[in-house]
Amino acid sequence: MSRGSSILPDEAVFSDFRRQCLSMDNWSNKYDKHGMQVWVEIPPVATTQVNKNSPKVHKIKCKMTIKDVSASTMYDVLHDGQYRKKWDPSMLESFDIARLSTNADVGYYSWHCPSPLKSRDVVTLRSWQVTDDEYLIINYSVKHPKHPPRNDFVRAISILTGYFIKPIGPNSCSFTYLSQADPKGSLPKWVVNKASQVLAPKAMKCVHKAGQSYPAWKLQNSPDQKPWLFPEQNTLPVMDPAELSIQRTDSLENVDESSMVDAQENEDCG
Repeated sequence: MSRGSSILPDEAVFSDFRRQCLSMDNWSNKYDKHGMQVWVEIPPVATTQVNKNSPKVHKIKCKMTIKDVSASTMYDVLHDGQYRKKWDPSMLESFDIARLSTNADVGYYSWHCPSPLKSRDVVTLRSWQVTDDEYLIINYSVKHPKHPPRNDFVRAISILTGYFIKPIGPNSCSFTYLSQADPKGSLPKWVVNKASQVLAPKAMKCVHKAGQSYPAWKLQNSPDQKPWLFPEQNTLPVMDPAELSIQRTDSLENVDESSMVDAQENEDCG
């Protein structure tokens, strides 16, 4: 991934993410119901044959047409850390660490994995871009000197993850989520299947529901505070991006969970 001399993403990174969101090449459809679709990437044959010991990178893409929430509202939902605690059923802990520029920060996120797998966490650099007709948020894993891997979580890797939101009308939008990640472990096949056929659609339904409820919630919770739109409102400490480095997959421990069976948990939106 090209970022020039800085760890911050350049225009080429955003363009590549946009291209991946729009492309249909080498994607296998796993779910197509109720205006929502989920795909997983079909790895190139050469990759599967040659790199059997390479990191187990999982790439998934979800897209839904939202007919009752504007693109700008969905964008606000994804940025609003206080609101996320209300709607994200998988989240264990999430906080912003520091700001890196007017459109980039670094943060921590941990989440509950399907039982009996160990929970995961990530430290990611997040950056965003807004134009007249689209909203982009991307993130990738970084090393932060004060937030090393913890014993109670498996430190996962986001290679490139994010959202691409495009208005369809004044109160409707196309909403795409794409994740290329290494969960740092040998996952059983049922997890991969469940992620694409059950967990991803459920997560998309949760974020849609969150978008429907956000305007009313925001009216009661600092309605004028949106530092992702107004950088002068940002109170995070400033950090030099040079203090961060890209988190490589080979520097973290793998966990073998391939023999674990599905506990059939059922977590719905709050």
